[in-house]
Amino acid sequence: MNLIQRIFGKAETRSASGTGYTSQVMAAREAYIAGRMGLGDLTATVQTCVSLWESGLSLADVQGTNLLSRFHMAIAARALALRGESLFLIRDRLIPIIDWDLSTRNGEPRAYRIGIPDIGGGRNETVLAQEVLHFRIAPDPGAPWSGQAPLKRAQLTAGLLHTLETALAEIYENAPLGSQVVPFPESPDVDMAAMGNSFRGRRGRVMLRESVNVTAAGGPVPAQDWRAQGVTPDIQPSQAVQSLAEARSAIFAAFGVLPAMFANNAQGPLVREAQRHLAQWILQPIAAVMADEASAKLGSAVAIDVVRPAQAFDAGGRARAFGAMVQALTQAKEAGLDPQAVEDALSFIDWAD
Repeated sequence: MNLIQRIFGKAETRSASGTGYTSQVMAAREAYIAGRMGLGDLTATVQTCVSLWESGLSLADVQGTNLLSRFHMAIAARALALRGESLFLIRDRLIPIIDWDLSTRNGEPRAYRIGIPDIGGGRNETVLAQEVLHFRIAPDPGAPWSGQAPLKRAQLTAGLLHTLETALAEIYENAPLGSQVVPFPESPDVDMAAMGNSFRGRRGRVMLRESVNVTAAGGPVPAQDWRAQGVTPDIQPSQAVQSLAEARSAIFAAFGVLPAMFANNAQGPLVREAQRHLAQWILQPIAAVMADEASAKLGSAVAIDVVRPAQAFDAGGRARAFGAMVQALTQAKEAGLDPQAVEDALSFIDWAD
């Protein structure tokens, strides 16, 4: 019988949903014991992708509600990128939720036990599902009430990226980069240390030292003379740098960011196409899912647009299309066509809106 049961007369129960604080601590401990894996979210590559998501969604136009401010959109974007889901408590404003547990029926959340952050310690509340905005991406069919972050869906690549960056960091920290071994006749350690110190700070000067071509025990030693041997490690055959570049590209692709945008020879058109790809194929579908959740919980039709404020479209192509449409309408009016026929034609070529 534990302390809780002795004091309150009932057994302590713990959540088994897998999203509580205890489960997070256990998962972190498991990752520590298993090895340095799953820490790809600490790398600059992942943080670059998270910043792009954060900036793109915070720039979005939100119509139908004043609760989803740019501040809340930025918080939701970072949580979605790193955790795969983001929760807000609906009150007179949206309150971010850092820890939660939920009960479901037919795969849909019914109630939440949430933790609200505050300085000096947060508080816990139990609320109904209609009081919580629950944004999630890439839900698993076996657990449709939870989302999955891009790194969770690319664990092997994230682990490889972290391993390579850690290995290269240790090489640059511990390896004798730029060091050389210089041959010298057999001498006491004091003389060797004195000669080693004499090389410091003598750039551009002539340094004269005794040759190593000596004879001993009746024969000459191999003629090495002053031929220095470098001890800088050669990591090129290991393909570590190439593997690091490929792992970074894979992480970029997992977040929907075209890797070519960060190439050294990337030009303006390529960067614009990469921005359009991120806004149209990644952020806008996420915004549509967020708008559906907000419309269901806030009682009004909510629309979130990422493409227009990000200017993620071909401005020149739209201008040409607009000119062609105006010219076609003018010709249709001159020809006396029925307005309904013109509207049907515009709908046929997807210019209805």
